[in-house]
Amino acid sequence: MRERTTVQLGIVGLGKMGFNMRERVRRAGHEVVGYDRNPDVSDTTSLADLAAKLTGPRVVWVMVPAGEITRNTVAELSEVLSEGDLVIDGGNSRFTDDALNAAKLAEKGIGYLDCGVSGGGWGLETGYGLMVGGAAADVERAMPIFDALRPEGPREEGFAHAGKLGAGHFAKMVHNGIEYGLMQAYAEGFELLEASELVENVPATIKAWQRGTVVRSWLLDLLVNALESDPELDDLRGYVEDSGEGRWTVEEAINHAVPAPVISAALFARFASRQSDSPAMRAVAALRNQFGGHAVQTAGPTSGSGSTQG
Repeated sequence: MRERTTVQLGIVGLGKMGFNMRERVRRAGHEVVGYDRNPDVSDTTSLADLAAKLTGPRVVWVMVPAGEITRNTVAELSEVLSEGDLVIDGGNSRFTDDALNAAKLAEKGIGYLDCGVSGGGWGLETGYGLMVGGAAADVERAMPIFDALRPEGPREEGFAHAGKLGAGHFAKMVHNGIEYGLMQAYAEGFELLEASELVENVPATIKAWQRGTVVRSWLLDLLVNALESDPELDDLRGYVEDSGEGRWTVEEAINHAVPAPVISAALFARFASRQSDSPAMRAVAALRNQFGGHAVQTAGPTSGSGSTQG
């Protein structure tokens, strides 16, 4: 059974994730007061107003972009909250920021937890996977909120107290690195099916993997959804951004001497997607032409030619 204790929560940042998280916590019967710079969605006019509307000891969840914005928000909260209050950073902050944020709040006797959150736009209905770092007492205090946000079912299948400060964001970083590799594998499989002359119905083939196969997953379901509306994905450009977690995962793999070739390759594939004409591949073409006389395609309307030996 889920904990039914009713609690108060403040949320800072009511964007795509924060807005739905506020609603999910409210549906669980808790009181939520939100602040956002957009007055159309905000319940309060400022962080100070947010603090004033909450009864101490207060719990405030920060859901704003990682980096400077999060650090500035934490610094401002340290001025408007009081000793005994608790701040949870649920954004995609780098785990190395957590010690800095916690130290800033600790100066005022305010607690801090870092929480990796996965679920995206679907989380309102299906729940969010949560990975938390910090003191056990603070985790237990915030458990009614975590229970409201996580998916239905056993707590351990949607929530983990991953470890000490920074563990939640480290876990989410690795989670996103794995996501890079899974997405790249599905993408490469899609391209190979498209290239085959034998497979005549690629969307149906991928849809058939949704049940009974070892590659079934939520990501596969999302690919099926995309193919149903655009069977050849012609409406999209093959340009893929990265939000940082994949890079951090590869950096930490290097720091810990952990081989991570799949995640690394997936990250570099995203870099390649942004090049309309790869300088590296131009160099490879030039070298092949130099040592073996292999044909090259020039930037003009004609292509070079030469020996095919070597």
